[in-house]
Amino acid sequence: MKYFNADDIKQMHHLYRINLINSCTGYKSANLIGTKDKNGNSNVAVFSSVTHMGSNPGLIGFFTRPTTVIRHTYENIKETGYFTINHINSSIIEDAHHTSAKYAKTVSEFDTTKLSEIYKNDFFAPFVDGCKVQLALSFLEEYHIKANDTILVVGQIEGLYVDNTALVKDGFIDLSTINSATINGLDAYAVPQKNTRLEYQRPKAGYKTRDEK
Repeated sequence: MKYFNADDIKQMHHLYRINLINSCTGYKSANLIGTKDKNGNSNVAVFSSVTHMGSNPGLIGFFTRPTTVIRHTYENIKETGYFTINHINSSIIEDAHHTSAKYAKTVSEFDTTKLSEIYKNDFFAPFVDGCKVQLALSFLEEYHIKANDTILVVGQIEGLYVDNTALVKDGFIDLSTINSATINGLDAYAVPQKNTRLEYQRPKAGYKTRDEK
């Protein structure tokens, strides 16, 4: 097994380091975040940092890079207070990845790809048409990460759309049935084909539980 210590990582060529560190945590969620500014300019961009933060209330977070350069997604969210999260599936991977290109604010990625924006239930921000899981969120709060100058954006779920074929009786969303994609590193996409669900785990007989220690 190849070993890298902290000095090895620090001295790496920057592209090698970026690829290594971005992929060492394993598969990440693959999502498109849709926003719109007050002038009606829509934006959609790929993010691999979306994460669950709580179920009651339903909170979702994502990290955005430093704002030392223009970040249209972040700016639109702060300006309007609304955004959507849309699962990337196998049929839109190439167009979804292209949304990482740096266009001017007045150029919508919906116009430069085959992705289509759609509006639902009078929600301000655009959804991505054809995505099998879509979330409507309102901006709640943000946290500045001093270590690398990134920002954790926290949103509250205002609405959730799930394809009927993926929704299981107990509320579980089986992403393998709708070809939801994941991201490995920065630019590699995978489509899981199977889920293995396990029961809630309880201590084995004969061992102390946490309350007994």
